Formats: sequence, structure tokens, C-alpha cells
Amino acid sequence: MRTKKIAAKLLSYSLVFLWAGLTICEGQMVYPERTHKPRVIVTSDGEIDDECSMVRFLLYANEWDIEGIITSSSQYHWQGHNWAGDDWLDPYLKAYSEVYPNLIKHDPGFPTPAHLKSVNFLGNVESEGEMEKVTEGSAHIVKVLLDQTDNRPVWIQAWGGTNTIARALKTIEEQHPEKMSYVANKMRLFLIWEQDDTFQTYIRPQWGKYNILTIISDQFEALAYRWKTIQPKEMLPYFRASWMKENILHGHGALCSLYKAHVEGEKGFERGDFRSEGDSPAFIHTIPTGLRSMESPDWGGWGGRYVKVRENTWLDPVPLKDYVYPEGRWYGSSGWGRNATREGATVDNNEAYKAYFKPTWQWSDVLQNDFAARADWCVKLYAEANHPPIVRLNSALDINAKPGERLQFDATSSSDPDGHPLEFKWWPYREAGSYPSQVSIQGSNNPRATLVVPTNAKAGHKIHIICEVKDGGEPALTRYQRLIITIE
Repeated sequence: MRTKKIAAKLLSYSLVFLWAGLTICEGQMVYPERTHKPRVIVTSDGEIDDECSMVRFLLYANEWDIEGIITSSSQYHWQGHNWAGDDWLDPYLKAYSEVYPNLIKHDPGFPTPAHLKSVNFLGNVESEGEMEKVTEGSAHIVKVLLDQTDNRPVWIQAWGGTNTIARALKTIEEQHPEKMSYVANKMRLFLIWEQDDTFQTYIRPQWGKYNILTIISDQFEALAYRWKTIQPKEMLPYFRASWMKENILHGHGALCSLYKAHVEGEKGFERGDFRSEGDSPAFIHTIPTGLRSMESPDWGGWGGRYVKVRENTWLDPVPLKDYVYPEGRWYGSSGWGRNATREGATVDNNEAYKAYFKPTWQWSDVLQNDFAARADWCVKLYAEANHPPIVRLNSALDINAKPGERLQFDATSSSDPDGHPLEFKWWPYREAGSYPSQVSIQGSNNPRATLVVPTNAKAGHKIHIICEVKDGGEPALTRYQRLIITIE
């Protein structure tokens, strides 16, 4: 009986899928060919929160072309010092192989376990900041960056130090100096702090002239060990033991069973509480949600929002007038948010502190619900799980308009692959734009909305409007489209 109901449900969805450009084949979704997946390389020091981040990362592996997962070191972890082991990733790849047959029922775009194993290498790990030796990990990064058969950008993430990345770039400088400009144009860096000094001592002085886009995050702490002092009250339930046990830790297969939540006896936490995923913003930034965050770091998205501080380096926006960023490293000793935490700031007692981390915590509920849905994909059939809505606008995403002009937005072509009803919300992302005042949107909770461009808007001002669409599934999932209005 249950099988017949599932089959009937799948049949009822087929028209929705066909209309959305999708089809059903043997109980799973078949996506149209994806030609624009972001390319990513992860470097990680294997800290316990890296291990937590790795579970989430693998659950989103269908969203990227994963070009490398490389173990590196940091100021906190290296061989012989708080070291997780050269092979710390092996249990996670094994667990991924166990849930892979179910994951591909939800999206056949998940990479094979064999592929992930083939791009897993050991990098520079002998000591903090060691970059003298050519390692398998650094050599693999060189190979990817020099490959001129694929010129798409590569997002290289440092969950630990940048020393293996630095070694790769030094090899290119020494052996292929004529390719440095090509390589730099291809690279995007997302650093979780500067967890060793190699960005400052090698990458910046030797490669700075090539203007590599570099994001260095201190906001990541909203998802790290100190989340209780950073997440506002309305977001805390998504990190507590009751939510984690129900949605991630229990009954969700081999991969989620490896998730290292808090254990009994850890001061200030319950068994099962979210522990830390300080490194997750580095890859969350590259999840295609419709927010277009990869187009510019100051547009903002699930991985935070950043401002250009020097060269092509983007740091966290500090909400203090006349704040002067440090010239050197942005990390535990200098990051504004980390220092404010040491001084006792929390979201409850410091408005600047709350504003500083808001570009990350404002998405916590939708981010965690999305995580829960991915955990379901490990164990449930397609028809039993939820999948994100598809947001479509009947207009261009970039619009030129004049002050006083009336703009009409239409998202009625949006759909849900599971046939759930959709909720719409149109809202201005004021911090991402340059128009200094708030704007009003008529019909902001309808699929169609209207905005009258403020008459005091000046030429060159930009207004960012987010179309947010949430489905009626369990857990509820959210996707977006971002409109950018440039005033003529």
C-alpha cells in the first residue's frame, strides 16, 4: 500500500517537474545538464569543527565540481600537535559511500565516492606555516590551476592555514612564471581567518599585484564554538540538542552519525548541542541559492557579507564609524568580532556586535532547515523528503530605472518540485545596495509586487531586492532571486 501511495505521489508530481524542466525516472529526479557548477577546492586542518563542517559539505557535494579535498595545517593543528591524523577524512568518505546510493535518488549530480577519493590528498602538514616542501596536495592544486582546458573560476577554501595553497602558488611562480596572471585570474580565495602567516608573508607580497579576489572571514564565529553568544534568541533553537537530535544526529544514516555534536559533561552545553562549524561559511558561500553572492562579496548570502578593505581583499564590515582595519593578519588576535567577544559583547548587550554578525546569523533558520532536508536525503525516498523550490522571475535580474518609475515584479512562474504551496516575500537588502534609505514594496507577500523608485534616488545608486520563496514542506526550504536596480 505504501509503495502504491508513493508511486501515485510521484505521478502527481510529474507535471510539475516537466513544467520546471525536470523529469522523473524510476522514482528520482533527473535534472537538466548542469554546466555552471562552481568549482571548489577545500584545504582543511582536520580540527573537530572541520569534521562537523565536512559532514555538511558532503551533503551538498552535488552543488559543485569538487576539484580537491586537501589536508593542510594551521597555527592550531599540525603533525604532532593536536593532530587528527593524516587520514582523518577516510571515515567521512566511507560514510559518504554508504549514503551515496540514496543521495543520488534526490540528485544524480552527487559525485561518486571514487571521485572524491581521487581528489583527496595530503598537503603541507609538518608544522605551522610550512610551505617549503612540494606535497601531493600542493601539486594537485598546481595541476588544477594550470589546466587551461577549463577556465572557470576555482574557489579555493582555507579551513585552516593557507600554507598548502602558498606552496602551490610558489611552485607556479618558480616553474611557470608566465602563467601567474592566468592562474590569479582563475582563483578565488575564501579564508577562515588567516590561520598561519603565509598569506601575509608570501601570497600577498608575491601575488598581490594580480588582484586575486580574497575573502577573509571573522563572521564565521556565528557558526563556531561561541554560537550561543552570537546567535540571537530566535535562532538558538536551531542549534540546540533537541533540534540536532531530531534532524541530524539520530536516524539519518552513516554520514550524519559521524557528526561530532557536544557530548555529556561539556560545560555550558547539553549532549547533542551543535558544537561548531566555523569553516562552513567558506563553502556555504558557493551554494547556488539565487542570492548571487558569488558575483560580489558585498552582496551577501548564506556565507556572510564582506567589504573591500584593500587591494582585492574583502573583510567583515565593522559597524563602527572611523574603524581602522589592521594592515596585517585578520584572525583571532585582530578580528573585530573575536576581540569584542573577549570583551564580553553578546547580541543581547551590544548592538554593534549584533550588527557585525547579522550578515551570517540572519540566515541561520533557513540554513539549518536546509541541512535537515539534506540529512533526510541520506535515508528517505524522493517522495518522502523535501526539496527546495525553484524561483523564477518574469523579468531581467538587473534593471535600469529612473527616480519615480514604477517597477512591477512577477514570480508567478516559480514552482516546487514536491508540489507544495509557496510563500513569497519581497524585501530590500539595504546593506547590499548604495541607496541610503529604506524602500517600500507593495504586495511584498504576494507572487507579484510593485516598487516605485524613490524620487530622491540619485544616478548610480543601486537598490537590491530579494525575492524569497519558501515552500510548505517539512522542513520548509527557501530559495531566492536577487534583483539589482541601478538608478539612471
